[in-house]
Amino acid sequence: MRDTGPAVEREVAGDLIRRGVRALPIFLAVGFVGWGVDGILSVAFAAGLILANFWVSAALLAWAARTSYSLLMGVTLFGFLVRLGAIVGAVMAVRHMDWVAAWPLGATLIVAHLGLLFWEARFVSASLAFPGLKPGSEE
Repeated sequence: MRDTGPAVEREVAGDLIRRGVRALPIFLAVGFVGWGVDGILSVAFAAGLILANFWVSAALLAWAARTSYSLLMGVTLFGFLVRLGAIVGAVMAVRHMDWVAAWPLGATLIVAHLGLLFWEARFVSASLAFPGLKPGSEE
């Protein structure tokens, strides 16, 4: 069995990324005020990781749902672990570089990740009639 309906994962992730890009200037401003150019670069790096994580997650889930439900379950569990490891690996790879400020990098990773998820949860319908976003939530 597999899912032949519309790819709601991509719709939700696209909306989430759009909202993240809208909120990004606030995070960049906070990074600049607190840590200067290093803060901006660290926030931008963390935001890129977060938005890429959401996009890759949606792409993998959409692909797996179209292939088989068993693969979807595996991709859901192991994809999360692999993406989490990739984020940790990316942070570990740059942590000793001159432009990295640990506080804005870590705070952006945690606050923006959770904030975007909670913000997007307000706009997800998750019903059979509208499996993706609530009607009219696309501003």
